[in-house]
Amino acid sequence: MTLAAVPSTPAALDQIWFTRCPVPTASGIAYKLGWLSEEFAADGLPVSTLQEARQLGHHHYDHELPGLFREGGNVPALAARASGAPSRLIGLTWIEEWQTILVRPDSGIRQPQDLKGKRLALPAWGDSRPGSIARAMSLHGYKGALSLAGLGFDDVELVEVALQDQQAASANEGLQRLWSGLDYLARGEVDAVYVKGASAADAARRLGLVVGIDLDLIAAPRYRINNGTPRPITVHQSLLDNHFELVVRFLAQTLNAAEWAANNRAGLNAILEEETRAGSAGVDEAYRGDFHTTLAPDLSAQRLDDLGVQKDFLYLHGFLERDFAIADWVDARPLQAAHDLLAKRRA
Repeated sequence: MTLAAVPSTPAALDQIWFTRCPVPTASGIAYKLGWLSEEFAADGLPVSTLQEARQLGHHHYDHELPGLFREGGNVPALAARASGAPSRLIGLTWIEEWQTILVRPDSGIRQPQDLKGKRLALPAWGDSRPGSIARAMSLHGYKGALSLAGLGFDDVELVEVALQDQQAASANEGLQRLWSGLDYLARGEVDAVYVKGASAADAARRLGLVVGIDLDLIAAPRYRINNGTPRPITVHQSLLDNHFELVVRFLAQTLNAAEWAANNRAGLNAILEEETRAGSAGVDEAYRGDFHTTLAPDLSAQRLDDLGVQKDFLYLHGFLERDFAIADWVDARPLQAAHDLLAKRRA
């Protein structure tokens, strides 16, 4: 006797999780404003962050939690996809956030060609490819600066430095200890360190370091392609398969938050001090100009091309287990549906 196949039942969802890095993100802003919790309250779905559930923190890197939205650096997201994680790319953002090469005041390093022959701090490998974010960021940051002068890694000395112990950071330091190499630089053991973001700006002031090369001032964005530029929004494939509408509604709130941020710079900066765990001076220095108008995700050809450049760089330097096609990772349907939902709600 042949048994009829029993249709599978979509996995029930009792919680929405999201995770973001300590940087400006539309999802983080929507959460801080209470909009994500309000959106899903009627569904009986609480919204929580992995940062509030340390036992689940590893899913920020492996993307194996079905109810998770991740808006964060692309190194873990790309590494997880390359190792077979069932994730899909549903949005990309690009936020300028003070990508700089820090030096000592007396270094004489003021332009990319000055890096020739210098010692550049390179953070050690982490305990995994996805966990080697600091090393990947530094390496690509240096490449961007060196390329401007027609230089390459053979023209400098890459000095491996120990990863900082985040647990040892004091309350006043916040995330400043993320930047392995700064203490080496202050002691004169290296000549330059790549950094980004508000916490790095605070650390530079604390240690008496200065900006030698400001990558944000370079007109061509390709020299700033790195872990957060562009920054992906990813979800588990099962979330799209079984709860597509929830994905659309989540994205709609990120679009709402991006619009709010574009018109509320002061309120946004207050949120960012908490999100980045930096002081007001660090936030003001790291997030300049009109960055607050560019938080909305999209899937433009340019951003996808930029992500492809980052993916190829990471694969070349051993940060990805295998290569893959960015186009096979993308699902553009939920973002378009989110725009349609907002238009309908506002009609």
